[in-house]
Amino acid sequence: MEEKKKRFQILALDGGGIKGLYSAAVLAHIEKDLEIKIADHFDLIVGTSTGGIIALALGSGLRPQNIVEFYEEWGPEIFRDGVIPKVKQFYQNKYSNKGLENALKKCLGDKKLGESTKRLVIPSFNVDENSVHLFKTPHHKRLKRDWKIPMWKVAMATTAAPTFFPIYKGIYSLRLLDGGVWANNPSMVGIVEAKSLLNADIDSIHLLNLGTTLEVKKRSDKLNFGGLWQWKKDAVNLIMEGQSEGAYNQCRLLLGESNAYRLNPIVPKNLFTLDKLNVDKLMSKASSQSREFTPIFEERFMNHIAPDYKPLYPDKGEVYE
Repeated sequence: MEEKKKRFQILALDGGGIKGLYSAAVLAHIEKDLEIKIADHFDLIVGTSTGGIIALALGSGLRPQNIVEFYEEWGPEIFRDGVIPKVKQFYQNKYSNKGLENALKKCLGDKKLGESTKRLVIPSFNVDENSVHLFKTPHHKRLKRDWKIPMWKVAMATTAAPTFFPIYKGIYSLRLLDGGVWANNPSMVGIVEAKSLLNADIDSIHLLNLGTTLEVKKRSDKLNFGGLWQWKKDAVNLIMEGQSEGAYNQCRLLLGESNAYRLNPIVPKNLFTLDKLNVDKLMSKASSQSREFTPIFEERFMNHIAPDYKPLYPDKGEVYE
């Protein structure tokens, strides 16, 4: 008789700025409704940008409700109006990253990536090398460096969104950008990691992908032959949304309909944006969506309890500062 393949579950968390509050609140509702610890049910957590913050926080031992409180408390400081005068925003990033740095230090403390209780993969992008940059916990013997890096610095790198925050240079002097420039939906990143480094059988992988809401609006006919001026507001959103939806569709085809699930509700135009502190409406949307999704989570993901993750540390003689 063929040996039953071990199930491997991935939680993939999209980028989306302050809309990460929605994702965290959905997870918090699931935990409360089912009386579980959400991280216990996943073998690997991958997160980009705001999803990276959530992934790191879960790995540090925080619960989703703690992360909700983090967004509520620190959102106004991170996206504080008037940090950079509007006239300067044509040639300078919109916000200083000092508020973000203070918030992340408060949330994640001085914990290193190697202290995570879960396997994590956090995307970023190296501007000088024009290459993807993945931060990983030491879950494979070849991963010898990232474990030394403070979690808050990894979070700074994955959230350095172009035009919003400056490039982050606090890790080995690398010039790092938000992972959303190439993997706003990190689902495929997680599947590749599970298959290539963690030896998971492709038909044993089950994916839960949380988006941060999807705005569907009529695009102006002026875009048909538009230049820089016509595309200035639409290009970034279209690229991020198209990339996220395309990544999930690839995952769904690869894993099969029954092994992949994406929660990413459609919302009205201009209701939510990356830096719009619409906290009450984000929380309301999370409450409504989680009410419908919790039974699905219970049926499709709750029965799996991930085995304890044991980091594979190399020589610990050097600690990165």
